[in-house]
Amino acid sequence: MFNPQPARHTRFRQTRVLIVGCGDVGLRAARQLLPRCRVLALTSQPGKVQALREAGIVPLVGNLDQAASLGRLAGLATHVLHLAPPPGAGATDPRTGRLLAALSRRGGVRSLVYGSTTGVYGDAQGALFDETRAVAPATDRGRRRVHAEALVRWWGRREVMASGTRASVLRIPGIYALDREGGDPRDRVRRGSPLLRHEDDVYTNHIHADDLARACVAALWRGKSGRVVHACDDTDMRMGEYFDWVADHFGLPRSPRVSRVEAAASLSPMQLSFMSESRRLMNRRLKSELKLRLRYPSIQIGLS
Repeated sequence: MFNPQPARHTRFRQTRVLIVGCGDVGLRAARQLLPRCRVLALTSQPGKVQALREAGIVPLVGNLDQAASLGRLAGLATHVLHLAPPPGAGATDPRTGRLLAALSRRGGVRSLVYGSTTGVYGDAQGALFDETRAVAPATDRGRRRVHAEALVRWWGRREVMASGTRASVLRIPGIYALDREGGDPRDRVRRGSPLLRHEDDVYTNHIHADDLARACVAALWRGKSGRVVHACDDTDMRMGEYFDWVADHFGLPRSPRVSRVEAAASLSPMQLSFMSESRRLMNRRLKSELKLRLRYPSIQIGLS
């Protein structure tokens, strides 16, 4: 976690961090940055302006789908945390392209961190691997993220030559927290959504929302140019084991187990896609390069 020394406080007060896609994780990161930095957030929803102001964040109304609305971003920020998702369709991410073009107009960005997804790997059949593994997305959702990563790394190579800007990528797995909307695993258990039987089950990866926010902040200052980092905890569990533990810990009925064929008949294509990719991620770079000490190294600790 970024922790400036007292003698450097003046410099950090002058630091301006722009968060693009300031949802739950962005707000958690902003709370860590304030008041040591000036925090700005790009939002496409005018209705969120007041809430951002009340959180101590300077709101900027703009839309990544409308290049003309991004002009005021030029020269505005010294550090950028890009957490906005790609469009919902297609195999590319023009939103990231428009953002990078706007940031390039006047320069001044010292570092940019892009929040990607571990879905860029596709199905690794349960293999354990680090960030050197080649990407192999199996869905357009993953392909859009691969395209965005490529744009960020290309932009970073160009900007580091021109002004020393560092651009790095965090590959993020499933985000959870009991106080996170859509990230409380108890909700899935309460719905009784079926899980795959053990012989069909997949390995999944996780990160607590607070640890992810801390990883984002650490990467803004410690991320290496062009570097990819797995932002995941130490948990090594299959999906069914994870939700069985949640059910047992909170006194809820376990979800039924079904075969993959039975799951295909009852689950949505989106749910099935998450249950078709199995991988186990190593997080050495998170700890050694970003120097992040996880507060919640396992889901058992994070949910207790």
